[in-house]
Parts: sequence; structure tokens; C-alpha cells
Amino acid sequence: MQWVWFGLAIALIVVECFTVDLVAVWFAVSSLVMGIVASIFPELDVWWQILIFLLLASVLLVATRPLVKKFLKKAKNSETNLELILGHTAIVTEKIENDLSQGSVKINGLVWTARSSDNSVIDQDTLVIVKEIIGNKLIVEKKEN
Repeated sequence: MQWVWFGLAIALIVVECFTVDLVAVWFAVSSLVMGIVASIFPELDVWWQILIFLLLASVLLVATRPLVKKFLKKAKNSETNLELILGHTAIVTEKIENDLSQGSVKINGLVWTARSSDNSVIDQDTLVIVKEIIGNKLIVEKKEN
């Protein structure tokens, strides 16, 4: 019976590789432990093995999953759809002068700090194209007529 547990552990590890919820890994660990237990105690009844497996998997899942999720939490790129404004037209609301670290544009009803992509001065009320976003600043260039 121990080979069934080891096989189940391998199968669950493969399943975990294709998911991101950290669920199958606890069952895989429990299967591995049960494979070892079944090797040491071959006379242990199958129903006891299944019961121990389920209890161990449940305890591992409930006790450690929140802790592991907390430590594995990566800084996710917040999906803010900022990329949707790339290539769009904005209007300069404050003269853009990179040397003076000043300038702002308005796009989609929001005012952003802006800098010109080529270090040129861009006057107020000029239409510009958003080329990139660096931090909280839009990098823009004059829109050709």
C-alpha cells in the first residue's frame, strides 16, 4: 500500500505545479508521510491509513496554508489599466520643463505630473502623446498636427 501513497504524492505534486492556490501540496505531503508510515507499519489497516491521511492533510491545510500564503505573497503588479493611456492624447495643463522639474498634463479627467521625452519645453494647452509611465510621471512628446 505504501507505493500507492508515494504514487499519490507524486501525482499531487504534479497537480500543485499547475495550480497557484497551495492546496494540493498539503495532500502531497500527507501522502508522502502515509507512504512512510505504511512502510514502517505494513499491518496498519487501509481505513486507518485513509483516516490518518485525511486528518493530517486537514491539519496541515488549516494550520499552515495561511502562514505560507502570507510569506509567499509577492508584490503583485496592481492591475490599474495604466497601460491603457499609453499612446493616447493629453493636454498640457502646466508648462513642461524637465530642467525645472515641472509640468503636468490632463488625460481622462486626471491630472498627472509629466516630463517631455526629449527634454524639450512644451507650452500649456499643447496636445501631447503619452509615450511611457515612469513611477507617477507620464513621459510625453508633442503631438504632430
